[in-house]
Amino acid sequence: MHGTIALLLALALSAAALAAQGSGGARLHGTVRDDQGAPIGHAQVGVRGTTLFTRTDASGRYRLAQVSTGTVHVRVDAVGYAGVDTVVAISADSASVDFQLRFSPLTLAPVSTVIEKLPHFGERPATSVAQVSERDLDRRAVNTVDEAVDHVPGIQFVNGQINIRGSTGYIQGLNSRVLLTVDGVPMNQGDRGGIDWDLLAVDEIESVDILKGAGSSLYGSAALGGVVNVTTRDVPNGWHSRLRFTGGVYADPPYAIWQFRGSPGLQGGADLSASYGNDVAGGRIALGDRHSDGYRQQDNDDHFHMAGKTRWEASPGVRVDISGAWAVNRYDVPLSWCKRGKCDDRGQVFQPFKIDTTERGARTDSRKGYIAAQIRSTLSPQFAWQARGSWLRTHFTDIRSTTEYGVGDRFGTEARIEAHPDSNRSVLVGGEVTFSRVASDIFGSHTQAELAAYGQSEQQMGNARVSGGARLDFLAVDGGSLTAVASPRIGVTIPTDGRGHDGGVWRASIGRGFRAPTIAERFVHTFALGFEVIPNPNLRPETAWSFEIGHTTGPLLRFLRLDAAFFWTEAHDLIEPALLTPSDTIQLQNVVRARLAGVDATIIGAPIPRLITTLGYTYLSTRRRLAGDSTTGPLAFRPRHLLTLGADYAVGDLDVGADFRFASRPERIELEGFVDPRRVPVKVLDLRAGWSRGPVEFRLLVANALNYIYNLVPETLAPVRTVTLTAVWAH
Repeated sequence: MHGTIALLLALALSAAALAAQGSGGARLHGTVRDDQGAPIGHAQVGVRGTTLFTRTDASGRYRLAQVSTGTVHVRVDAVGYAGVDTVVAISADSASVDFQLRFSPLTLAPVSTVIEKLPHFGERPATSVAQVSERDLDRRAVNTVDEAVDHVPGIQFVNGQINIRGSTGYIQGLNSRVLLTVDGVPMNQGDRGGIDWDLLAVDEIESVDILKGAGSSLYGSAALGGVVNVTTRDVPNGWHSRLRFTGGVYADPPYAIWQFRGSPGLQGGADLSASYGNDVAGGRIALGDRHSDGYRQQDNDDHFHMAGKTRWEASPGVRVDISGAWAVNRYDVPLSWCKRGKCDDRGQVFQPFKIDTTERGARTDSRKGYIAAQIRSTLSPQFAWQARGSWLRTHFTDIRSTTEYGVGDRFGTEARIEAHPDSNRSVLVGGEVTFSRVASDIFGSHTQAELAAYGQSEQQMGNARVSGGARLDFLAVDGGSLTAVASPRIGVTIPTDGRGHDGGVWRASIGRGFRAPTIAERFVHTFALGFEVIPNPNLRPETAWSFEIGHTTGPLLRFLRLDAAFFWTEAHDLIEPALLTPSDTIQLQNVVRARLAGVDATIIGAPIPRLITTLGYTYLSTRRRLAGDSTTGPLAFRPRHLLTLGADYAVGDLDVGADFRFASRPERIELEGFVDPRRVPVKVLDLRAGWSRGPVEFRLLVANALNYIYNLVPETLAPVRTVTLTAVWAH
């Protein structure tokens, strides 16, 4: 700990010296447009080897402060366009440079700061990253971000829980081995550690970046399996408004004997946002409401949300952002499908669209919200610092035969400093403090504190780029003794040809991830499936070593690009429910040692103009071993094969597309002897079409077009065919 403090002080002193040497610098501004002259919003503009970077607004305009006079190396990137890497000469206090990008569907997406917490331009990361762009969100006409992320290769959602390369599996409502951040701010629940994917409306999201593999060296707990970072829309200059209406209908069951209502189920909603900004400040407010009748018996869902964001550029190089959101849900809970004799079964062994009559009236009232403030100060091209504070609050009430509730608060602060001693080297050092407080009738009243320090350095060594770093976390529950966890990481990338950013590259990384047990896991006391679930306050953190080696090719045959990776994870002390005898109670315990290995590959193709195709395939092999037991078997809820196919074709104002997802039948589920074990492979086809002209856009989505009936968790039916029409007016 003393060494970490000394390192922070040393870097702060050296950074102060660098800042003192720098002058106020010049301003670089201009526009980014495509080869047809249309502005490109959200393009990344930055000076290579420095702390200077920004994004263009909706009009394609950008501004960079603190730029050194003389010759600077500028990089411009945007999703779906060939990047520009050029040298710009600046001889005055202000310079204007416009950029034009050529449409190029095979160009790799620009990498955000989710990997290193540092801006990178024209450089590929050492760990696999996937991106869901604003265009992907729009064309899929989804309502929540998880619906779009579910199409990313190597990722599967199981009843709302995200699996990146099989990291999480499924444990109802108690944890996630993946960390969600919004604009870099951690957003996992303070009590259960899970993720509320509907906290932000899709209209408030600009892009989503997914880090596949351990990210604890920078992000700490919950990043054992990866990180999902949601970037919200910035506030552009001028007046802007956006209105979005959705309406849809659920298909009937494919067999009349499964019919459970006399009319089709409907869904719909509306979202409205308005913003104003200038070169100094800006703000946006948004609100929306949705209702769904659901596709099963007792499946109504009402959702209201509101969000806001402000920005203030106090001086050149200093920016303050404040954002927040609040959402209220009231939804029925179809706990499990009906078995013979438990409802009007019509002579069937089970009724997947109906529920047990003893579960009538089960529902959940949920409220969640956050507020976050961030400041970034760029003192010179070689030095910048950033700090943030946040508060996330969740409150749920489960109303069933007995009522259960939980209130969780998660407070977080973080500060970090960035230094670029030269154009080939960067250094990042930071610290983070998180405090969680919970009051619940099933979790009790408890607190958990986490204190962390981290550092990372990156160096160009010939053609190779090497990065390495570590994070040290200290955990304390209810003010008790500290538990320390160290998470190192090292990575390397090596270009394979001379085409720069558009060329091929090898990558390799190894890192350690961990996840601290949530307060819910330590102290839960409830009843499930007729068993009493008892607390275990002595749970230890889960840990894992994650290794990856991968290759991204340059364009092949001028219309293909391949990205493939081999991954291997060795996990220890994984937490799973254990049945205790002779008391016949269930307790969460550190009982599993696991291995997850496989191959993750993606092919992007553009065989003819205006047609873009994607193919993603993941092969996953898992093995688990219980403590004190020599027998092995697969991990639960992990399919061996995942396949995604996508195609998009555009003609003028019209575009059409399709997505297909396949997941093989899981070899194992939890509590197989106590729940209905029926399960089949997943085979889901989505069809979509869109038309846009000027400020108006219409989107048609047919999800699960074949009305394929399947379940991902026992006795819980997955969504049936849903037809949705979306209309958007934006100004």
